[in-house]
Amino acid sequence: MASQDQTRNFLAHWFQLGKPVVLAENRGECLPDPVFQNGRYSSSFEDCWHRIMVTSGRDCYLKGTTQSIAEMLSPVWDITPCARCDMPIAIPAAGVMTSLCPCDDLPTWPNTDMPMPRTAVDNQQHLTNLRQRLGNVKG
Repeated sequence: MASQDQTRNFLAHWFQLGKPVVLAENRGECLPDPVFQNGRYSSSFEDCWHRIMVTSGRDCYLKGTTQSIAEMLSPVWDITPCARCDMPIAIPAAGVMTSLCPCDDLPTWPNTDMPMPRTAVDNQQHLTNLRQRLGNVKG
């Protein structure tokens, strides 16, 4: 079963490649920009997540996929790296995968010449770790 954190991480990765979520009830699409801000999900991302969760994810899906966000949050789906592009994909916990990776309709992906989408970086923690390491070198 994919947890809410895994599902949010899944969406964040695909949002970075320009893949929107199609919202239920003909409410359009959602593609937050930026995805991260100050080491965490941006307010734009949180707003998009709220718009998805208004229907508990029913009939909301990442463009190019067939399973809804609600299905991804159920026990019958897991999130794992794609064998082709290493991006997170939703796969059935049991049975056979019948749909393609969301990268299938991205003509320039995978692209090893550009950075892979990633999770948020806590700059303060990163700088603290660097300071500690530099302090250890001086000694």
